[in-house]
Amino acid sequence: MFKKDPLQIIVFQTYGTANHLYVRGRAIEDESINLEQQGAFKLLFNTWKRFETDEIKNTELRVKIGTDNFFYTTTDNDGYFLLDEQVKDLSKYVNKEGWLILEFSYKEAPTKRTVQSGNRFPGEMLIPSKAASFGVISDIDDTILHTGLVSVLKWRVLVNTFLTSAGQRLPLDGAPEFYNMLHRGKSGKEANPIFYVSHSPWNLYRYLNFFLKKNNFPKGPIILRNFPKPFSKKNKKEKPQKQKEILNLLNAYPNFNFILIGDSGEHDPYIYLEIAENYPNRILAIYLRSVNHKKKMLRVTGLYKDYKTTPVLLVENSEQAIEHAKKQGFINV
Repeated sequence: MFKKDPLQIIVFQTYGTANHLYVRGRAIEDESINLEQQGAFKLLFNTWKRFETDEIKNTELRVKIGTDNFFYTTTDNDGYFLLDEQVKDLSKYVNKEGWLILEFSYKEAPTKRTVQSGNRFPGEMLIPSKAASFGVISDIDDTILHTGLVSVLKWRVLVNTFLTSAGQRLPLDGAPEFYNMLHRGKSGKEANPIFYVSHSPWNLYRYLNFFLKKNNFPKGPIILRNFPKPFSKKNKKEKPQKQKEILNLLNAYPNFNFILIGDSGEHDPYIYLEIAENYPNRILAIYLRSVNHKKKMLRVTGLYKDYKTTPVLLVENSEQAIEHAKKQGFINV
């Protein structure tokens, strides 16, 4: 009989407020994925392990904040959990960057199963600092991480995702510097929150988190999506998941203005334009990275041709975005 892998709890970096505890994650078996491993076979095997997970279903978890604040949540049939509660003031528990430290554990670990880390698993939730002036909502694919979404038959996406380790992936030139400037803001001490929103499934959370850390991007909530179920049909009138997540951020922080950053290759230009039109006083600027696709660039140029409400910049490189952000007063000159 095969030995079962030890249990773990992966807590996603999420966001909330001093009175709203909102934490997501997943309880699964530890597959021991090496994010820096190289070699085609090992990378494919790691990819398979990322998607063929052994989840811990319908199991109660305990969450500790500080020394004596306890909350409870239960995993679903896929091992995911969501802790969504109105609470008393949590501000005394956050650090200067606004991060709330959490500790997760299995309330009652399954018998005869090894549990990693002594049944103590760290998590963090961001409560934006009072020193922040604005927030940044950024796409990941082809915005800070080259994926090849506009390549023929998306073949580059497959190569980059399945045959390239997270440790080998490189950010687009100048992106970490630009994001750190935005994070620090005009004063250099603002701790402006960065929210990374992607169409990628939660299975890639650790892969993307590793990439962001390794390349010195500012730490921020990573917001992905549930993997679509086979043969599921989407309502044509339903908004894209990324758009819903951005609207959730606008609703979570009604007194906050945002900068939107994306690319011109897929849906970002259309999503961002609709949001900016509906929230004209809350979107400070839109930055869209140009892609090597003539028809898509013509469409995007035409889309924003007569739009004047919010500053929009189609950028070839980070230097152009940095220069524009300086002139707009978003970052330190």
